[in-house]
Amino acid sequence: MANKRLTWVDVTKGFLMILVVIGHYPGELDFPFITYIYWFHMPAFFLLSGLFFKELKEEQDTKVSIKKRFLQLMVPYFFFLLAITTVRYGMELAGGNFDLSWYIQDLWKLVIAGRFARGAYGVFWFVTTLFFTYLLFTLMTKYLNRFKQIVLLIVFYIVAHLESIFAMQYISGAPDKASQTIPILWNLDVVLMAIVYFSLGYYAKSIWMNITKTWFIGALIVAITAIVTDKLGVIDYHLSMKFLRYEHLLLDLVIPIAFIIVILGLFQRITAILSLDWLAKIEKHSITIMYLHIFTDIILNDYFQYGIIGFTTLGLIIPIIASIIIQKMIPYGRFLLGDIRAKKPIQI
Repeated sequence: MANKRLTWVDVTKGFLMILVVIGHYPGELDFPFITYIYWFHMPAFFLLSGLFFKELKEEQDTKVSIKKRFLQLMVPYFFFLLAITTVRYGMELAGGNFDLSWYIQDLWKLVIAGRFARGAYGVFWFVTTLFFTYLLFTLMTKYLNRFKQIVLLIVFYIVAHLESIFAMQYISGAPDKASQTIPILWNLDVVLMAIVYFSLGYYAKSIWMNITKTWFIGALIVAITAIVTDKLGVIDYHLSMKFLRYEHLLLDLVIPIAFIIVILGLFQRITAILSLDWLAKIEKHSITIMYLHIFTDIILNDYFQYGIIGFTTLGLIIPIIASIIIQKMIPYGRFLLGDIRAKKPIQI
């Protein structure tokens, strides 16, 4: 049962990673597929992280767990931040950019990161948000009873929406521009929303581990209805956690959760009859894919013409090759990719 569970989880994460790559395609599509991806794919990652969360009561256990999570998430964060920035600055210098003020301004954006780090760093917000979501939920479950946890989560959810309404409606403008008028280090304000999805993964673990036929069909009806009503103009729903775009108290739970139930239920059923090892293998290299797929396009799009299929294929294959090279040829490469069981450069 444990192996089966891990199989469908890995396969689902591999599928979601493909959606992450597709979601960053810069071109135009006739069908708003990318819009629908954003309805659920980032909430799904937070929810799946919460699915395997374990409450910690002992002080020593808490310290050890937070340290492990920090190494798993933040070591790759700083490694890829340094690697990408080194290559970028090398390209800028080679192109004749010797403007010191440009580098200082760019470095400042990388320090604040979150929604302020754009381009090649477009996914970095997720890692800092996930780490602090884990940290906050760890403290909540350690020091608060279940009732107080839920009350606090409701407060977080409401405050997150008030912040979004302020940015989207009172400041107005494009979501990326509006959200950047609220300068928060590392997108820590997004934790207010992320922790709600994370907690749903933890609290409803029994549901997620075995999506029943009733849950699956009900969620499928909701998901299809959402798409149809959006296409007909009955609703105009958008969700962008990175840029604080969550403006509907009800739909921001109903629509993402419905799609997540459908995705998890589908892969639980498919993996019962098919292995789908190729998706599980994608998940094994998901860290590198996440960090490098946008940068891959930035480097290659000046030399090649490709559409969404080419963008997705290159955004998967090149990072997977890079992941294999890092693990096999760079000292402590596995550790740099977040494998805390691998050999470390120093005893941490």
